[in-house]
Amino acid sequence: MKYFEIATGYTSIPAKIGAATEKDVEGQTKSMVKMGYDVCIVDIKDSSRLQTDLPIIEVYMPKFFNSNKVVQLGFVHKIKRVLYSISLTFKLRSIIKKSNDKIYLHFHNQYNMFFFKKLTSDRLLKNVTIGYTVHSYVWFGKYEDIKNTIKKRYFQEVYCCQQADRVFVLNDVVTKMLVDNYSIEKEKIRKIFNGVDTDVYDEKRVTEQQIELLKEKYNLQGKTIIFQVGSVCPRKNQLNSLELLAPVMHSNKDLAFAYAGGIIDENYAMQIKNKAEQLNLSDRVVYCGEISPGDELNAHYAMSKATIVNSTAEAYGLVITESLSCSRPVFVNAKLIDSINYWNDNEGEGIVKISDHFADDLIKIINDNAYYLDMQKRGRTLAFEKLSWDASTKLHMTYM
Repeated sequence: MKYFEIATGYTSIPAKIGAATEKDVEGQTKSMVKMGYDVCIVDIKDSSRLQTDLPIIEVYMPKFFNSNKVVQLGFVHKIKRVLYSISLTFKLRSIIKKSNDKIYLHFHNQYNMFFFKKLTSDRLLKNVTIGYTVHSYVWFGKYEDIKNTIKKRYFQEVYCCQQADRVFVLNDVVTKMLVDNYSIEKEKIRKIFNGVDTDVYDEKRVTEQQIELLKEKYNLQGKTIIFQVGSVCPRKNQLNSLELLAPVMHSNKDLAFAYAGGIIDENYAMQIKNKAEQLNLSDRVVYCGEISPGDELNAHYAMSKATIVNSTAEAYGLVITESLSCSRPVFVNAKLIDSINYWNDNEGEGIVKISDHFADDLIKIINDNAYYLDMQKRGRTLAFEKLSWDASTKLHMTYM
């Protein structure tokens, strides 16, 4: 069987910006290649693609549509997604027509699969198996609160789950939503996890000199840094992270909060800045900008003492695994831990639940060196032994 991982078209692979789904496609494909599967990525054409050894078939799009600016242009970006999906459909149909082998198409984006299925006859798909992974965070909530959003913006995803031969989810919440509300057969849903590249996210790959240079760049020399990664928007909840950290920052003048990610909501970004000023912490609250995945992001994890993941909704939380892989303990809010079993089952393995005792837990991470070293070791071991891309891909392929 020939396997095709269908990239989103959001940004080319390897991703130049913090795009979790693109990192997932790249990570799984790397492991599949290593394991000897006949696999190829189908991705948007990009003349400035970062260097990679991965097998990639390109889908034509005008150069204008493959810029970071388009990602931020709202309606124009939606046009891009539709045009890319149509262009992708023609490419995939050509691949299917030319192949004498059975084909597995693994989609990661609702637009891509929706248009492909709508524009492709069942006759052409007789030797094709279709898998679809639900990456969307929107399912994370009570049905009554999200049903209108799904009806307006994620109706294509419902269709994809109904039409796919295999549906992959990242937490049990999605399974319940799909089965209870959209008549998706439970038997075709399989839970997987997004892996982490433990070779890339590793503190040993970063020197003390590199760490000091990074701290100097942000004027945080001599500071103990708590780091948060994620798009700057209410869902990622950086503002609440700052509010949680503020009491300890006031008592510990060496503690700083650094956060990184593309700014999705300018007003929210300004709220964070204003709150830092109100708390008289502006000199120790630093926005690091949008950081490229891989070596650059790994160095930022390494410069921190610990990280914080405080999102109101996540399908999985890839940054948790990245932090653990880099031997950095991670504070995760109770809602995520209690709803995603990968984190619930491994609380204490480098993972600290954010609770009413957050300040005490943070001070323990900062001051109790034996405890800190143990949490570092536990987190790295968890990532290396249970959450690597090889482990994820092995599980995934048992369901293919």
